[in-house]
Amino acid sequence: MPCCLCHRMVRQTPRMCGIIGIYKHKGPVNIEIYEGLLMLQHRGQDSAGMVTLKNGKFIEYKANGLVKDVFNNTKTMDKLQGNVGLGHVRYPTAGTASVQEAQPFFVNSPLGMYLVHNGNITNTAELKVLLNSSSSFFNRYLRTDSDSEVLLNVLADEIHRAHQRCSQEGVACDPTNHKMELVFEAGVATMKLLKGAYSCISMIAGVGLIAFRDPFGIRPLVLGRRTSDDGDEWCVASEDCAFGPIGFQRVRDVLPGEMIVITEDGQLVSRMCVTNSQTCPCIFEYIYLSRPDSVLNDMSVYNFQLGLGSRLSERIRKSGWDIDCVVPVPDGSRPAAIQISAELGLPYREGLVKNRYVGRTFIMPDQRTRELSVRRKLNAMPAVFSGKSVLLVDDSIVRGTTMSQIVDMVRKAGAKKVYLASASPPVRYPNVYGVDMPTKKEFVATDLSEEEIRKVLGADGLLYQSIDDLLAVAQSLNPDIQQFEASCFTGHYVTEDISPAYLQSLETSVRLKDRTRAGEKVALVA
Repeated sequence: MPCCLCHRMVRQTPRMCGIIGIYKHKGPVNIEIYEGLLMLQHRGQDSAGMVTLKNGKFIEYKANGLVKDVFNNTKTMDKLQGNVGLGHVRYPTAGTASVQEAQPFFVNSPLGMYLVHNGNITNTAELKVLLNSSSSFFNRYLRTDSDSEVLLNVLADEIHRAHQRCSQEGVACDPTNHKMELVFEAGVATMKLLKGAYSCISMIAGVGLIAFRDPFGIRPLVLGRRTSDDGDEWCVASEDCAFGPIGFQRVRDVLPGEMIVITEDGQLVSRMCVTNSQTCPCIFEYIYLSRPDSVLNDMSVYNFQLGLGSRLSERIRKSGWDIDCVVPVPDGSRPAAIQISAELGLPYREGLVKNRYVGRTFIMPDQRTRELSVRRKLNAMPAVFSGKSVLLVDDSIVRGTTMSQIVDMVRKAGAKKVYLASASPPVRYPNVYGVDMPTKKEFVATDLSEEEIRKVLGADGLLYQSIDDLLAVAQSLNPDIQQFEASCFTGHYVTEDISPAYLQSLETSVRLKDRTRAGEKVALVA
């Protein structure tokens, strides 16, 4: 990034999102998008949005809240007519609660375009300068601070450029009859400009449903198909767990650097927009973010989590801990805990009862809210813990807020000893590609040894998965993937364009000033 822009870098809040787009030949698509969003609700609980297209007219609705609450009446759903549409769910982050920043986003020129995005663009400051300079086809006005709106406007600007080039060729190129080719041309140019992670679905009037993925394939995007009497129908979603309830079958992942167009008559056309793409998926998708019934990049999330349990059981066996039973921290650690229990021959027990009507503490907007939420979220059963030496298994320990409270609860439930095992390595570095764990000061593992972390968490023993074992499990499930995006564990960013200045901007972001240091506690009612 040019030095003149370093001082202008403002962190665009990353968010784990869920996106879906559906094309069908006949009938309204709204109910199926709704069902798909329900299956992707784990990827975001802050807002939900949907847009459909009927007879050349877009119909949009979005609001803050869960999917079932946003689309909670027939009047709203009845308005969302059309045989093609897309939807989005977003998780909450401080400073971005406004419904104005809920997706999908829209620009009216060229043609009329909607877009939903999962990921994080890391050069938004540079792109904003481009969009508001003479280099842009138009000086574009941005209504929000969202990187997704920047992305949409960059794509729209490049379609304008492609349209202008076509018009200048005279009779050899009629823009009206070459809209799809103009979109592909713009896709090539857009991917040259964007940095970071992006899986996107767009609707463009007169063209169709568009899906594309960044050249590293960091965030997931999966293509599904179902047959009808009128021909193939298509679905694109963040995870293929969205396909089952609406009758689609997984076809494949959208390739890194690929753009897919599903035309208005249902034809699928694909084009590679870069020549040097490589699959480097975010490994945290498999550890925590995605549902276990999803298959991403030809890797089963469930089998990956079982593999983590197998690797971790070997380290636990060597620890010499006297363990009476294995207890998962619900829900994501269950596969690993079950595998550890089976391989060590120890009883598996459900000792922590989860209140399913409280959101995930990992994605709550501030530290105090997360900490006060823990007691509402989980309850420790004395019937399981009283007088026992227990092994608690979690999928990851990020800030340590939840885990330190859980250890305290388990001790109060009568546990004699509390050992901890994390199915993933210590999180020590910011994730800049769309997961809300942005600063080093928030990680419990920052500048601490495992023994020091153990003391902070209040446990009798602590084991983390090793980075080598983590990557070995992943590569055993798909040997064709040579590199995984594991920067939060290793500090290496696969795009190789994350500067120290950018990372420093994360540490000084305005929205993080009031956050508590990782591991610190607040007063809770016992």
